[in-house]
Amino acid sequence: MPASSTFPKRVYTVNEVGKARKLVESGYKHRVTIKGNPDFKREVKEALKHVKTARFYDFFRTYIREIVEIDGFSQLRETEAAIWVNGHLLRNSVEAAGFFVQKAFQMREFLEGKLYYGGAAEARNVDKRIEFLNALRKWSKNPTVKDKSGELLEMWAESASSVGP
Repeated sequence: MPASSTFPKRVYTVNEVGKARKLVESGYKHRVTIKGNPDFKREVKEALKHVKTARFYDFFRTYIREIVEIDGFSQLRETEAAIWVNGHLLRNSVEAAGFFVQKAFQMREFLEGKLYYGGAAEARNVDKRIEFLNALRKWSKNPTVKDKSGELLEMWAESASSVGP
């Protein structure tokens, strides 16, 4: 890939955001890397299997470059196109997968110049997580995953009604 086609190291300045947006619009996909201890990597891969099962992996790798283990709050790091993850999030791989998809959605909104947090953005984030959970429940052949998806759908549907537009 020519140097002009490489994703910016940071996504911070107007030029960097513009370059990242153009690459994404032309079909760019990241090769997702996972940084952390072996157990963390194994658990992240388990959550990413759900993302793949639900057929959201291409969407995910369009916006997220890496997943990094941290000892703090799990969060999107827009300037790095990364998700920082506390290992506690990974205890429920279905919930973790929903979190990953939601953060990819927030990264998309960041690149599009939309307000990607608070108020109406939170409602859109919850809608994306619900969309993911519905797809996972539809495509998974694992009854346990289907059950967990259903439980989380109920919880997020309640949350969606309280967040509202």
